[in-house]
Amino acid sequence: MTENSNSRLYGIIVTVLLLLSAVLGWFFWNRSQNVMRERKAEQEQYAQLLQEKSQIERQLDSLSVSYSDLRTENETLQGKVTSTAAIVEQKEIVIQQIKSSNAKDLAALRAQVADLQKAKTEYETVIMVLKGENETLRNENLRLTGENETLKGEKMQLAEQVTGLAKQLEDQIRKTQSATFKATSFRVELERRNDKLTTRARKARELMVSFDLADVPQQFQGPQKLYMVITDEKGNPIATDNPVKATVYAPTGPVEIMAQQVKAVVLENTQRLSFVHKFDDRLKAGNYVVAIYCDKGLLGASSFRLA
Repeated sequence: MTENSNSRLYGIIVTVLLLLSAVLGWFFWNRSQNVMRERKAEQEQYAQLLQEKSQIERQLDSLSVSYSDLRTENETLQGKVTSTAAIVEQKEIVIQQIKSSNAKDLAALRAQVADLQKAKTEYETVIMVLKGENETLRNENLRLTGENETLKGEKMQLAEQVTGLAKQLEDQIRKTQSATFKATSFRVELERRNDKLTTRARKARELMVSFDLADVPQQFQGPQKLYMVITDEKGNPIATDNPVKATVYAPTGPVEIMAQQVKAVVLENTQRLSFVHKFDDRLKAGNYVVAIYCDKGLLGASSFRLA
């Protein structure tokens, strides 16, 4: 009886061990299969991301060519380096760094693809903005060309008035022009109360004058005073509540001026400066001269006409 009981017990133990071995075997087999599936899935994702990275890199190369063409057109239209150049240069450095580096794992590759996708989106945004700016500049150039043709047609009618104005400007420059540096690229705009540009005398409320100072000698850089003088075609200063009388020391000697506005600036080698002047009274129709002085003489002058 005891021997039969022992045999039965041994049989049960063996059966249990066999079942346990089968369960453990199935568990480890299933786990290895899961690991293999995960590893295969990661390999597939890695391959997909590599393909996506290569595709984005090709798209970025195409965007770089498009941007280069648009930048050349933009600089031709406005005559200066576009403000997007520095932004794109920084993006190109980041893109080249990503292109030249190999991702060691799936997470690193996923991060590279995300960075390239971000750079691509920013590139596309810059190109879209530049396209719009180029379109605006082309239209502006066409408008200016049309205005130029119109002005040519009116040249004979205004010849007598312009001749008198030109003589006044020539006389001012001959007497007071600084021999050291000068203002260029004058832009004179008139604005009415509702902020729309106008050249009609009865609506003129505010004058905006901008100009460039380039290649300013070292000894003249730093704090300076600039004077804006507005005169009619006869050389008479326009009326203002607080005129400023000053003496500038031109190469030909001291010259007295009556300025409508004085502005303290800090001159650098190159800068774009501007004056904004609100009229005390509306200007009458006619020709006017805007002159910009510093203590060393006249920097430059420009004329405008109110019809």
